[in-house]
Amino acid sequence: MVSMLDPKTLTVLVTGATAGFGAATARRFAKAGSRVIATGRRADRLEALKKELGDRCHTLNFDVTDRAATEKALGGLPADFAKINVVVANAGGALGLDPAHKADLKDWDDMIKVNINGLLYTVRTALPGMIERDEGHVVLLGSVAGDYPYPGGNVYGGVKAFVKQFALNLRADILGANVRVTNVEPGLAETEFSVVRFKGDAEKAAKVYEGVQAMTGDDIAEQIFFVCTMPRHVNINIIQSMATMQAFSPFAIKRK
Repeated sequence: MVSMLDPKTLTVLVTGATAGFGAATARRFAKAGSRVIATGRRADRLEALKKELGDRCHTLNFDVTDRAATEKALGGLPADFAKINVVVANAGGALGLDPAHKADLKDWDDMIKVNINGLLYTVRTALPGMIERDEGHVVLLGSVAGDYPYPGGNVYGGVKAFVKQFALNLRADILGANVRVTNVEPGLAETEFSVVRFKGDAEKAAKVYEGVQAMTGDDIAEQIFFVCTMPRHVNINIIQSMATMQAFSPFAIKRK
């Protein structure tokens, strides 16, 4: 019989915990008895999450794209939360859906900063402690956009392809340490993702999910919880999911 890990033994760092997958993941682990370090930029939401989850939740208000702030925040954790053994590098997102020749370069810069730089700063800061303790799990939030192209997905797809390859290379680097790496690749999921992508246009965001039952933040949090509580000798390299009514587009052909 498979003996799953006891979630009560886990100290879980979740970035981008103020909404979507991050908030759902923080709640899922806290419900199971894990210690949770929830980070984000919106202090009011962190305060509400802390109030909801109680003493087993520690919150940190900083921007993961600021390397010095990331190092300071994670380097100053209280003793009860200092021995992180799960990192969920969730902070990220898409901006805009314009074709490459019309896209806003600031949007491209911002996507690179949060989806690549922020992820790297988080992982690089937390990883040495896990290697030293010979126990840990790095969970990266990728996307099906890193595997399958779609119009307007240009840089967002590119940064998620980076996440996929970084996860594989990380596995190669730390072989021999008892530290696991998983790339979680969700498809269509209804969170604040599209509201952010369309810069607050809720009506436009709602159309993305119109007429289809999309996945939820809780669906993805359950997948993250599953891979993290598998027995220590099992590493799930990639877990990819899509809404049942979402699949792969046929080849696009532009006809005269």
